[in-house]
Amino acid sequence: METKPKEGRLLIVDDNKSVLNALRILLKFEFLEVITLSSPNTLIHELENRDIDVVLLDMNFRTGESSGNEGMYLLREIKKFRKDIEVVMFTAYGDIETAVRATHEGAADFILKPWENEKLLATLKAALNLRKSNLQVGNLIKREQDLKAEMNRDDRMIIGDSPIMRQILDLVKRVAATDANIMITGENGTGKELIAKEIHRLSERRNELLVTVDLGSMSESLFESEMFGHTRGSFTDAHEDRTGKIMLAQKGTLLLDEIGNLPLQLQSKLLNVLQNRVVIPVGSNKEYPVDIRLISMTNKNLLQMIHDQTFRQDLLYRINTIQIEIPPLRERKEDIVTLAHFFIGKYSLKYKKDCKRIQDRTIDLMMKYPWPGNIRELQHTIEKAVILCDHDCLSPADLYLNQSYQLQTDETMTLEQMEKQMIVKELKKQSQSLSLTAKNLGISRTTLYKKMKKYGL
Repeated sequence: METKPKEGRLLIVDDNKSVLNALRILLKFEFLEVITLSSPNTLIHELENRDIDVVLLDMNFRTGESSGNEGMYLLREIKKFRKDIEVVMFTAYGDIETAVRATHEGAADFILKPWENEKLLATLKAALNLRKSNLQVGNLIKREQDLKAEMNRDDRMIIGDSPIMRQILDLVKRVAATDANIMITGENGTGKELIAKEIHRLSERRNELLVTVDLGSMSESLFESEMFGHTRGSFTDAHEDRTGKIMLAQKGTLLLDEIGNLPLQLQSKLLNVLQNRVVIPVGSNKEYPVDIRLISMTNKNLLQMIHDQTFRQDLLYRINTIQIEIPPLRERKEDIVTLAHFFIGKYSLKYKKDCKRIQDRTIDLMMKYPWPGNIRELQHTIEKAVILCDHDCLSPADLYLNQSYQLQTDETMTLEQMEKQMIVKELKKQSQSLSLTAKNLGISRTTLYKKMKKYGL
């Protein structure tokens, strides 16, 4: 029969050396280490120098003393030093009031002398298990706190000093302190998610989770399970209970990305939760109260979708208490150079490159370019340029734009004409590969497909 490995370090403090010897013999086969002290004078010193799990502490050390005050004082000192150390009190007097006082002060349990071996061992093992359990909970809490701190780090800054961005950031600061539902609109790549994170970071819910849900990529069949959760056995593959995204965001912020892609038949289910503020997991009849801050994002025209009867008007009213429109980069050209320098610094450090500056001609080129992929495209372009750059200053030749797009400079040319021209040229260069074309344009494959359909390509 396999012997269970010993675990846990036990410190016994008692002024009776016969008791200490008896306990050492009894417990040395049950614990990883058993340390004994005949005087409490060095108790804290032992705790400082050893990783003690459980202390078996006598309550009286002076001859004739039976009040238990010494033991109570030492119990408080141990808890003051390390709250996670479990203490079992040890006394020859069956004073129930003393036992109650000890447990109220933080003792795990209470043992009377003379002791019963089995009961003593069971009590000490229970205290050790309690200690292990509390440590595990503490580690989980620490991990959760670290995760929240990481998500709310101050270095996720929003770059931009144009007048329109200053207005937006001022609005963000004003609405963040409220629990109002926020709708963030704008083209792909404009930085909608950064704005959402900034609202959460500045809100009263910043110490809780920000849970992001991409509704554009969520399967209709899994919507309720993903959003509301499910119980074990509620459907074929439900092998265990699952918490939905809404309940994961409890007390925090729920960020719904691409809400314009949510099918009409699912919009009513989401609306019902937002109106009633309760969630019922799939397969359950129990209602769970919902306490979240809702932020939604989309690049679609929801008013047009309402007109086309593809989006519910009542849902829009529910999610759109405050709307924040993020302008495309071509409408905030003052930020292009600032963003470019930020990305150069970031990627020069990341890739250990000496590229630090931008030529004036390169800046002129970036200012004339319409950036259909917005900040995401600019970031991708600068990253690629820094990787390939072999000098300390970005020239027009270092930008992929200069080599491939060959944009017309006719001032009468519209942005749509320029965008169509870029797509045609890139498709031709990439042998009609949609994935490569989308990647090099700095947009998603879905967005590319929509633009091709729009321009009849």
